[in-house]
Amino acid sequence: MPTLLSIHDLSFAHGERTVLDHVELEVGQGEVLVIVGASGCGKTTLLRAIAGLERPSAGSIALDQQLLSGPGTHIVPEDRAIGFVFQGLALFPHLTVNGNVAFGLHKLPKAERAERVAKELKAVDLEGLGDRYPHQLSGGQQQRVAIARSLVRRPQLMLMDEPFSDLDPTTRKNVRAEVLRILRAHGTTAIIVTHDREDAFHVADRIAEMDQGRIVRIAEASVLRSEWSAQPFTP
Repeated sequence: MPTLLSIHDLSFAHGERTVLDHVELEVGQGEVLVIVGASGCGKTTLLRAIAGLERPSAGSIALDQQLLSGPGTHIVPEDRAIGFVFQGLALFPHLTVNGNVAFGLHKLPKAERAERVAKELKAVDLEGLGDRYPHQLSGGQQQRVAIARSLVRRPQLMLMDEPFSDLDPTTRKNVRAEVLRILRAHGTTAIIVTHDREDAFHVADRIAEMDQGRIVRIAEASVLRSEWSAQPFTP
């Protein structure tokens, strides 16, 4: 498959602490890549660097052959064709579902904005809930609102940080399947960070293992499932 995202020799430091250490990564068009690793290994920082929320100290990030971050270049987050579903969802409690999904579309004409919002709510099975507020929704419904809010901007790449972490086991299973269905239906490339191997196995095409700021291995999800089944894992 054609490469959509290319990361080369990417490094980032907080003071004297190295958080990302010469990261190399390529993600194919339409691929769902899951990044796993222990807490503090740099997973979330890598997502934030791809989104433009952190400026790398070295290396480069390119999306569809456009340089986003590199020597002398740093494109701001709002000008990147990237959607981000944050850990904790970050929905606006004072806005309705419609208002949350429409956030960031203020430059569009009102009619087009409404049409896009309605289309995305239908895609995530939230038709008829547009006038509700986040506190009136279940955890799974809130997650789908967050996904719709990112997809409505029609990103080339979706970044998701621990999207299943706050859900009960039954909802978690259902939302995993729903997220994968939505990504496939839109043909959206995605990078998902999780500490949970079951999450990774159920949604990933490939899985990248991170340790101490480096990507130490990338393999097909089916390959790692058989290897990991006999190994303990400490998130």
